[in-house]
This record gives sequence, structure tokens and C-alpha cells, in this order.
Amino acid sequence: MNALISVSDKTGIIELAQALHAQGIKLLSTGGTAKLLAEKGLPVTEVADMTGFPEMLDGRVKTLHPRVHGGLLARRDVPAHMAALAEHQIDTIDVLVVNLYPFEATVAKPGCTLEDAIENIDIGGPAMVRSAAKNWKDVAVLTDASQYATVIAELKSAGKVSDKTKFALSVAAFNRISQYDGAISDYLSSVQVGDDVPAGDVAPTLSHFPAQFNAQYTKVQDMRYGENPHQQASFYRSANPALGALSTGVQLQGKELSYNNIADADAAWECVKSFETTACVIVKHANPCGVAVGATALDAYSKAFQTDPTSAFGGIIAFNCPVDGAAAQIVAKQFVEVLMAPAFTQEALDIFKAKANVRLLRIALPENRADILNAGRNSLEFKRVSGGLLVQEADNHILHLSDLKVVTTVQPTAEQLQDLLFAWTVAKYVKSNAIVFCKGGMTMGVGAGQMSRLDSARIASIKAGHANLSLAGTAVASDAFFPFRDGLDVVVDAGATCIIQPGGSMRDDEVVAAANERGVAMVFSGVRHFRH
Repeated sequence: MNALISVSDKTGIIELAQALHAQGIKLLSTGGTAKLLAEKGLPVTEVADMTGFPEMLDGRVKTLHPRVHGGLLARRDVPAHMAALAEHQIDTIDVLVVNLYPFEATVAKPGCTLEDAIENIDIGGPAMVRSAAKNWKDVAVLTDASQYATVIAELKSAGKVSDKTKFALSVAAFNRISQYDGAISDYLSSVQVGDDVPAGDVAPTLSHFPAQFNAQYTKVQDMRYGENPHQQASFYRSANPALGALSTGVQLQGKELSYNNIADADAAWECVKSFETTACVIVKHANPCGVAVGATALDAYSKAFQTDPTSAFGGIIAFNCPVDGAAAQIVAKQFVEVLMAPAFTQEALDIFKAKANVRLLRIALPENRADILNAGRNSLEFKRVSGGLLVQEADNHILHLSDLKVVTTVQPTAEQLQDLLFAWTVAKYVKSNAIVFCKGGMTMGVGAGQMSRLDSARIASIKAGHANLSLAGTAVASDAFFPFRDGLDVVVDAGATCIIQPGGSMRDDEVVAAANERGVAMVFSGVRHFRH
């Protein structure tokens, strides 16, 4: 048996080569890999010596040879194939170990030039991988260090790699090639070319929207069902999820996550990460029904729960801080579907052991709280339409105090400005049309997803009443402008004393005049936050 090893990532390769050698498998290799194996005392034959043809063109051509691809592609059960190998004195290659030039890592580096990217496009590696993967019944193809242990164990126990494993390795190999080619296509399709292609020493300007989009996701699990029991569903993770992304979470206990659990958990997690101070978000059916900041996790949860205790029943809860025993003791008294946090104390875990069905999800976040704002955020968002896909930049806009424009005679107080910023942050995660009443770092009433902004305002007021919360002196955020003064009148009648909205209506002057007439402060954010 022969094994050809050619890897850019040398992780675990010495141990694998030693195990192959111990099984009597002859080692073939290229360039730096061959040198490394020889230095470790392993007998290795250079591919150039095997093919009788030297590497050329700065290594661009080294394995593109009939002795390599013939050895990989020949079917051992076809006499004509084996006769052809014998005629041309070609040995079979039974194990191929290849990982590709680090194209993805190269283009991710700041200042990567087009020339750097091009030179990190592997040609020979993918060609060999495809050949071996096609001939999976006869060749075991390894494309990742995580696969080495399984192959070593099977060789030691049975002297060969099982068909089941070889087929799985083949599928993984084609998946890797698909990911690799997709990354190359995405990058090159994003390069902005004017009259001249960017020079070799200049980093090109890249578009967010390549001419062809290649999505790469790996299945994490099958769902019991989708949004409804008659729909099948699965959960997939992107190829390179960022730190802090929901898909990187580790489930510590509880029932299997459902389709709706994951969708709602994402809404809660994205919202809670938006706050720099300790925060809690409770979500029901993709909308925040309670949001608050506080001195502790317990304080934030208690305030968030007050907003809408009825909707919080069976909700999804997210913290941007560790959950300790004090918070866990109170949260555990409620019916909770999913509880997410960057960490749980041992006391908190012990408390939830008695609630075996509660799904606890730990999602790592950066230690620097300022970095949490961008942790795991997507740069692009996608929405499926019939026969197509809508792609847009993600709404990652962060509003600062200095961005606000006071447009009324009445000036908001420092405390009101903080409530306005808080309300605006929450409104960003509420389905349009969104009206959010807040005070003292907590939501007091949330109106979501109505066809009329007036109805959203009325519903927010009704919900506050059901929760026995007074809206007197509250701050209100509207995710889009008030087209008429009637929306303003509704929130002021409910008790609001300051309002934040984007502005931009042809009747802005009428609405501002109404705010002055009612004696309330109004600020423009200059940014709209529709969420459909």
C-alpha cells in the first residue's frame, strides 16, 4: 500500500505518518512535507522521484501527473485499469492526505493583495482530492487532521479502512472542495475592477455583494419538526462562525432545541449583546417582550420580567453576563424554554438540575465588554423569496448620544437621553411597526408587528396596563418616522414625555410642532430600523 501526503497544515501529520509506516504503508510526499517526514526519521519518497518529473513553475506543477492520478483513479476491481497501471509501471495510491493552501486565512488578513490571494489558490491539491474521493472504494482521502485518529484506529484493528469510513471521508472531501472553491469564487467575484485590475502590491477594494454568492453551511442537527409539526427542518452552522454567534453555543442541559427555539434564541441573543451594561432580554415569538439593564443579573431579569409577565411564560431568556445562583433561583420559578448566557456559576447549574427540561445554552463572549457589541455579528443578512435570495448588509448600526438631534423647544434631560438610547436599542429588535415605551433602563410597554403604527402604540399602552406599569414620564422609541401627528398624540396621551424617531417624513414639521404643543421633547436619530 502507498500513502501520498501533501499538507500545508502540519498538525498531527507526524503521528499519522508514523502510524501509516508502522502498518507497512510506503510514504510518498512533496516539498516541505517530505522534508519534515525525513527529518523525523521516516522513510519517504519524493513525488518528483516517483513521477520522474521535477516540481516546476515555483511549485505550481508537482502532482499533476499520470503517475499520481493514475494511482488514485484506477479501479482495483477493473482488470483493464490494473493492466494499464502495470503497462505504465504505475503503483496504486491507497491513502491520500491533503489539506489545501490556506486561501480563506490569506484573504481574511488585512491588506491582502490580489496576488497573495491568487498564489494561495491550490490547484494540485483539489485535483488529487477529487480523484481520490471519486475512487472512494479504493482510496481513503483525508482532508482534515480531525480524521486521522479514526483512520489510524481502523488500520491498527483491521489492517484497512472500512468502506463506511472511506465513503464518509469522500463526502467530507467533496464538501471541503466545495467550500474552498466557493471561498475563491466569493472573493474573486467581490474584487472591484475598474479600467485596471488592482496592482499586485495593492489590496483590492471588495464589494459586499459578489457576482455569485456561495453559501456554505454544515448540518448541526435535524429538528423534530419545523415551525409547525407538518414541516421538516434541520439546523445548519456557517463554515466559520464568529465568536459570540448563536451557532457556537454549547447546550449544557435540557431537551433538544426546536426550530422555533433556535429562531427565538437568535432574536434574544442579538438583542442582549447590544448592551454594554448587564442586561436581560426575554423574547416570545421573535419579539422582545421584556428588556432591562441592571446592577446584577437578578436585577436585570426582575425588571425585564415586569414588562409583560404573561408573554414571558414559556419565553426565551438571554443574559449578556454570567448567571449566578441568585438569578437562577428566581428564573427557575418561571416556565422557561431556553436560557442563554456566556457563563453559569456552579450554584446556578445545580439549581437548574431540578428543571431538567430547561435548555441551558452557554455562548462564549469576549471578555472586553465593548467588543461584545460586535461579537458574532453577521455582515450580511439573507431572506429567501420564491426562486431567489435577498441579500443586504446587516443592521449593525449603533446610535451614540452625539448622533441625536434635538428638534423641539423642550430639551431632554440627561436621564431621558439615556432612556431614549435604551428604547432605541430595543426598538431595533422589535418587528415593525415598533413602538417601545421605556423608563429607568427597562421596557414598560412593547407594541410590535402591526400594520399601523397607531395600533402598535395602543397595544404597547394596553400591555403596560395589564402589567400594572405606569407610562407616566416614559421615553418612547418609534422604529420609523411618524407620518402624522396622531401617533405622537397617542404616546403622549399614554404618558410619554420624550420621543426618539428617525425623522424624514414630509410632515416632520407638523409632528415637531405637535410635540412642542404637547410640551414633550423629541430627538431625531437619522436612522430607521425596519425589521420584517
